[in-house]
Amino acid sequence: MNQAILIALLVITLCAALVSLSGGAMAISFSDVLAVLGTRIGWTSASQPDAAATAVVMSIRLPRVIGGLLIGASLAAAGAALQGMFRNPLADPGLIGVSAGAALGAMTMIVLGPALLSTLPFATSMQLGVASILPFAAFAGGLLTTWVVYQLAARSGHTSTATLLLAGIAIAATASAGTGFLTYLADDNQLRTLTFWNLGSLGAITWDRLYLVSGVLLAGTAYIVTHAQALDAMLLGESEATHLGVNVEQVKRRLLVAIALVVGCAVSISGIIGFIGLVTPHLIRLACGPGHRLLLPASALLGASLLVSADLVSRTLVAPAELPIGIVTAIFGGPFFLWLLARNRGAL
Repeated sequence: MNQAILIALLVITLCAALVSLSGGAMAISFSDVLAVLGTRIGWTSASQPDAAATAVVMSIRLPRVIGGLLIGASLAAAGAALQGMFRNPLADPGLIGVSAGAALGAMTMIVLGPALLSTLPFATSMQLGVASILPFAAFAGGLLTTWVVYQLAARSGHTSTATLLLAGIAIAATASAGTGFLTYLADDNQLRTLTFWNLGSLGAITWDRLYLVSGVLLAGTAYIVTHAQALDAMLLGESEATHLGVNVEQVKRRLLVAIALVVGCAVSISGIIGFIGLVTPHLIRLACGPGHRLLLPASALLGASLLVSADLVSRTLVAPAELPIGIVTAIFGGPFFLWLLARNRGAL
């Protein structure tokens, strides 16, 4: 049964990716998309796509779709792991402040990067620009935020869940104040970039940026999925999980680091994308139950398909312009979040 569900979700994800490659301001037929992909991997095709379709698919849409699949999978898996670890149905990757910290690091580089790089003597010789440093700045901001939150919550070898949540909220608020200050300092061009970064977009994903983070996103998401058994035990309570042989504190530390890695890398190339990590695990949980052996991989697959579908909507709804993807996910995720609050208000 579990295998059938995962296979069905994999087929849905592949179909969503194919539709996303085909749709957009320039419509490309499915046969042309398959011909372009087949040509690149050595398959022969009866039809030969034109040069324009090949350029659009390979240079623009394919890295964007692959990035969307990886980001959606990592955010959904991280959300499912956080909900299980905190035993809180409203947890999501932004809960511990890593998204806000990564965004602050990226925005600092966007606004202050040109001045900072001009002071480095090796920047010109190495052809370092803001675009090349941006993913590292966002990644560093996310890791730093997570480290601060964890240090505030850890005492005598134990981590207080309540303190962790409160510290994450406080750090996220502080990071938001920093981004507000940077917005005040930004010029018109930087302000437009900051706006799209705050609202999220897959439009800035290129092959070069994808090469930097794809390995971390894949490995980090796979590592989160391997903790399914420990998360199932933690649903019973931390003391019960300890009696079952789970090193709760070690699991918390490892998961927090993995979540910081994948969310930081995701934000570094797409900006802040909300609700994927919150909504996706609940959809799977409502349909398939709370067991993490199915929940984690199924959430990753559904999150991937939901994000590339949302990206397709953002590219076609106001074509040839592009709607920030965070607006699309908020339109659908906001009402779901309100329904979730109403449904669980007696248990919260």
